Amino acid sequence: MENYFQPSLPRDHILEISSIGLAHMGDAVFELLVRSWLCAHGGATGRGMHRAAVALVCAESQAEKAEKIKPLLTEEEKAVFRRGRNAQVHTVPHHASRAQYGEATALEALLGWLYLRGETERINQLFCIMMEEEPHGD
Repeated sequence: MENYFQPSLPRDHILEISSIGLAHMGDAVFELLVRSWLCAHGGATGRGMHRAAVALVCAESQAEKAEKIKPLLTEEEKAVFRRGRNAQVHTVPHHASRAQYGEATALEALLGWLYLRGETERINQLFCIMMEEEPHGD
C-alpha cells in the first residue's frame, strides 16, 4: 500500500485485524471527523474545541450516536458492529457502563473497518447522520 492517508486494504487482510485493532483505527477516524466537524461549525477556541471534542468522543456519546445509525447498517456492517461490541475489553472507563463502552467499541470498529476498506463516503454518510446533518456529496 502506498497511500496510508487513504488506505484500501484487501478484504482478507482486514479480516485478520482484531476487533480491538479495528476499534483503535476507528477511534482515530472518529476523532478526526469530530475535530473537522467542530472546525467547520466554528466558534470554538482551542480549549473550547478540546472540551467539545472530548464530550463528543466519550463512550456515552458514541453509544448514543451508534443508536442513530444501527438501523441503517448493511448486513456486513452489522456483523462488524457485533464483532466489535463482543470484543474482549478489560477496562471500562468509570463514567461509562459496560454496555455503553461495548457500543462505542463497536462503532469504532465499524469506522475502522470502513476506513481501511477505503469507504470514506460511507463513513461520511454515517457520521452526518450521527451528527444529525444531511450528507453532502463532494
